Amino acid sequence: MRVKLLKFTNDPEKTCAAAARLCYSGAGIDEIEKKLTKEKIKGLLNQIISSGHHSVLEHVSFSFFADGVSRALLAQLTRHRIASFSVQSQRYVKYDDGLTFIVPASIKNNKKAFDKYKEFLNACNDLYKYFLNEEIPAEDARYILPNAAPTKIFFTMNARELRHFFSIRCCNRAQWEIKEMACAMLNLVKKKAPIIFFDAGPECLRTKCQESKSCGKPWKKRGL
Repeated sequence: MRVKLLKFTNDPEKTCAAAARLCYSGAGIDEIEKKLTKEKIKGLLNQIISSGHHSVLEHVSFSFFADGVSRALLAQLTRHRIASFSVQSQRYVKYDDGLTFIVPASIKNNKKAFDKYKEFLNACNDLYKYFLNEEIPAEDARYILPNAAPTKIFFTMNARELRHFFSIRCCNRAQWEIKEMACAMLNLVKKKAPIIFFDAGPECLRTKCQESKSCGKPWKKRGL
């Protein structure tokens, strides 16, 4: 898996702080921005986040690229509605040389299970290539590809949605693959906007666990 932060709103923390100050000021935006020192930005954002007034965080966005992730992960990622997604098409992209499938550790660490897994996926590859050779359109040949098939995703979320995303997908009880991606994303955005994301992560980082069945392992101690 490879996760890369491609683009993000310029000076994201100052942008959010300016939006917050504008709500309670009669001054113009230029004057507001001039008066926003680093200390004031930090104070404003800490107050906004701690009070739950997160709407101003929607003014900044972050765009990511993920490669070597499965279609199973894609199905989970696109459940997050407030986001934009561009995904490598199985309809137009032909995998003439076959695919390198994603393998869960639980299967890879079980030799018998892994052998059966490889046997099945090799058969999928062979049948897929057979279909292409028989001039079956790629959009039809793809029907036999499993959730383990890899894909590439370009996606964008605003800071408010990212905080929500991290609260769910960085949780110890999240599915392993999307949790790995979410933690990588959180590490990336923290470097660009440390105040906005200072307490981002699962609910147990800020308050008690919201899951019906807790993992019993506080995320704060476990780390990334």
